[in-house]
Amino acid sequence: MGTGYSAISSYSRVEIMRLLQERPQRAIPELVEATGLHANTVREHVQRLIDAGYVIAETEHRTTRGRPRVLYSAATGDDDASSPVAVRRAEAAARRGDLLRRLYGTDAESGPAQLSTTALHQLDALVDDLGDAGFDPVVDERDLTVDLTPCPHAPSGAQRGVLCGVHIGLMDSVLAQAGGPLRVEGIAPSCDPAQCVVQLTAGA
Repeated sequence: MGTGYSAISSYSRVEIMRLLQERPQRAIPELVEATGLHANTVREHVQRLIDAGYVIAETEHRTTRGRPRVLYSAATGDDDASSPVAVRRAEAAARRGDLLRRLYGTDAESGPAQLSTTALHQLDALVDDLGDAGFDPVVDERDLTVDLTPCPHAPSGAQRGVLCGVHIGLMDSVLAQAGGPLRVEGIAPSCDPAQCVVQLTAGA
């Protein structure tokens, strides 16, 4: 499994990701203050998140003298917050998915709930990203669910809510940047903290 190499395998990176999902355009000193980590550590974490396609960097537009700051935001797939890395990864996942579908054929039982090509490409990108993060996702195309059980990141206590929230945001970002109708609706409630079934929805 790829958990050791995942951009979100470190809880410090998850915390930075949470901060950037809550409010975009944050500079390194602000992230340092919020996390209590050393500036060089924060820079390394942010670079890992950029390399994974989860974060984008932009140079501040200043109207006064002085060196402009670099501001960091969560990549959301919006026109001004899209990561070229995430888009390239989604395109590569779609090519692999198309190849596999040609090799193995499609499920003839899928009937009227058959997904559009763009939705299938979104799922390709999502499965690829989740696999890199250490998950073993099982997708139900008819019910639009992604079963991530057992969750390799399932902690106890307060961290669980933060991790789940960040993961949901990342999944939605991957779907948005792949382009198509699918979005994350939420996680199905469960008593088992290791159980995680994500419900998707097909928008207009």
